[in-house]
Amino acid sequence: MLVLVLNCGSSSIKYQLFDMQKESTILAKGIVERIGISNGILTHKPTNKTPYKVENIDIPDHSVGIAMVTKALCDPVHGVISSVKEIDAVGHRVLNGGTYKESVLVDDNVIKEIQDCIPIVPLHNPGALKGILSAKDSMPNTPQVAVFDTSFHQTMPDYAYMYALPYEYYTKYRMRKYGYHGTSHKYVAHKAAELVGKDIKDLKIITCHLGNGASVAAVKYGKVVDTSMGFTPTDGLYMGTRVGEIDPAAVNYIVDNEKLTPAEVETLLMKKSGMLGISGISSDMRDIENAAEEGHPKAILAQQMYAYKVKKFIGAYFAAMNGLDILLFTGGVGENDYNIRKMCCAELENVGILFDEEANDKVKGKTLVLSKPDSKVTVMCVTTDEELLIATDTKTIVESR
Repeated sequence: MLVLVLNCGSSSIKYQLFDMQKESTILAKGIVERIGISNGILTHKPTNKTPYKVENIDIPDHSVGIAMVTKALCDPVHGVISSVKEIDAVGHRVLNGGTYKESVLVDDNVIKEIQDCIPIVPLHNPGALKGILSAKDSMPNTPQVAVFDTSFHQTMPDYAYMYALPYEYYTKYRMRKYGYHGTSHKYVAHKAAELVGKDIKDLKIITCHLGNGASVAAVKYGKVVDTSMGFTPTDGLYMGTRVGEIDPAAVNYIVDNEKLTPAEVETLLMKKSGMLGISGISSDMRDIENAAEEGHPKAILAQQMYAYKVKKFIGAYFAAMNGLDILLFTGGVGENDYNIRKMCCAELENVGILFDEEANDKVKGKTLVLSKPDSKVTVMCVTTDEELLIATDTKTIVESR
């Protein structure tokens, strides 16, 4: 089965074509950029063939972008298939799927739910919806599957996902914690269980997805019982430019004194805060790391705050699950920043973590164990693969129709 995985943003389309019959082989991948903006770009990378890039092209909408993707995949020189009809299914990454607890075949009800969630994540769901509708138009007979970033977290009990607001806001606006990065959390939790040779239903796991966006999840016996992101992806850990958890009264205080509009508040909390706001240098952890090594005080503070907040969630979720078997790191920072991993695991001996600094030292982008043999908790770095999980879910759902 050939599965095309699409991750559509507001102005981009990332894609990968998988052959699921050959140990999930990637046949090609690429990205369409600057949709609806001048000077569009297509970058296409077929496996075992010469990649190519087309620049300064007009890509007015996602329909044109999807057409460019299928044309590239079928190109006689750079393509990997002869016809779009060879694609058996399309899997879409969708940020918020409301209360859908698993990936689903796209139908009118699914489309409506994605639309209904647009006010919650206005920067993300519109692109995914455009991708779904465009793919349906260009491949009308090909089944489409929606894989939601929120679905893995829908096993949270109500006392974990509810806010202490008047209950009417839950019924009226569906105001609750949804959690995000679920596709990554699910993939790495199952992968970690596989690597230690145990059933995930027998394990208590904390997954730390640390990147420009960051979240922590408590996975007890295969089900999420809590996660750090909330109604939107702004809550929880502070991130590249997002503020994370904050006293709402502090926001009101700034609004009153700075006379900010709602749009300016959103920009402040989502684009000017986080790592960028604290350091004043960059939202990229690599830049922060370099500055900290040079003794930059705000960069050092930014690192210390980041690791401290991760540790707080580790402690909280240890308590929530009454124990811990595996602590794992993933994402761009989690997989590559060995210093942050070390800082997050420092002085956690009382929860059973004996961190192996030698195993961790200067290791980037590898799946490996980072704890000592006598550690009660296994600490791991696990490289994530959200696209593979989307392809796998898509294959399973389409074959079970």
